[in-house]
Amino acid sequence: MIELAGIRRTFHVGDQEVLALCDVDLVIGRGEYVSIMGPSGSGKSTLLNVIGLLDRPDAGTYRLDGRDVTALDDAEQARVRREHIGFVFQFFHLVSYLTAEENVELPLTLAGIAPGERRARVTDSLRDMGIANRAHHRPDQLSGGQRQRVAIARATVTRPSVLLADEPTGNLDRTSGGDVVAILEQLRESGLTLIVVTHDAELGERAQRRIRMVDGRVATDERSR
Repeated sequence: MIELAGIRRTFHVGDQEVLALCDVDLVIGRGEYVSIMGPSGSGKSTLLNVIGLLDRPDAGTYRLDGRDVTALDDAEQARVRREHIGFVFQFFHLVSYLTAEENVELPLTLAGIAPGERRARVTDSLRDMGIANRAHHRPDQLSGGQRQRVAIARATVTRPSVLLADEPTGNLDRTSGGDVVAILEQLRESGLTLIVVTHDAELGERAQRRIRMVDGRVATDERSR
């Protein structure tokens, strides 16, 4: 499903060149549960951004469902991202002046989904996340765990095939974090490909496949037996 070949990404910081990804080869199959771990600066977030079409590699190819998406223009990449990839971030990135319901509805509106179907999907998604009773609350009226549930609902309401989670429990207490992990893993069981970037070794070890990045390279790639 996800095929990276020879992926290289370089950034310029002042007069220095920083190699964030160095000739990364990686294949992730449909429905896999993968964690990406490593120290700060190892390239794990850059790798996630490349997979999510939020960043372009300087070299190499990325094929998603057999299609070379590195060659697409910005508008076409945005369409592929909108239709196939969902994102969950550490700091939620909810729109502060919109209610939970409106935040979840936003990607459907951008995708041109009809109003009736939008409302039905949003209602179902908030119910599935256990926060239907918070639909009309703004983010500042929600707990951290509730905000992350809204963010997950927003990420999955478009029915993507890939869900990318960048430190999804990093801003939550242990109980809320455990609830969020349970939700993500339940979504994976429904057929989603789940890729989690984390510093949390306990969370990382839950994945069936664990990739460790060091200096922009895949240092280890282990699978549960």
